[in-house]
Amino acid sequence: MDKNLLITELTFRAVRSSGPGGQHVNKTSSKVEAHFNVKESKALTTSEIARLSDKLNNRISGDGFLVLSCSESRSQHRNKAIVIQRMLLLISENLKVQKRRKKTKPSRGAIEKRLHSKKNHALKKVNRRRPSID
Repeated sequence: MDKNLLITELTFRAVRSSGPGGQHVNKTSSKVEAHFNVKESKALTTSEIARLSDKLNNRISGDGFLVLSCSESRSQHRNKAIVIQRMLLLISENLKVQKRRKKTKPSRGAIEKRLHSKKNHALKKVNRRRPSID
């Protein structure tokens, strides 16, 4: 993944933000939406595109676009920086390949220790019973 090329492939759209803020909210477009075309990206290899399409299939639109938005700040520039950071983090996190789990079995000493403690526990329970009168 080439981060610089990926950032150049992002398209941004400024939209009016909702929420409190009075007249400022009605006049300025401070919310920023970042659109990234996953399927036609030159910053990703074909295997990376396939992995992202598989992992983020619920977040990618039918056109192949991944859309993130940010309206945390009143500044459009700050929101743009935040949305770029989030996009890079989301893509890099979902490109990681998880390591396969190695199956292990308990050591002989651990097995013996467990069986010994089970026997001691069972003896303790047996000794608490009422004696049988025969």
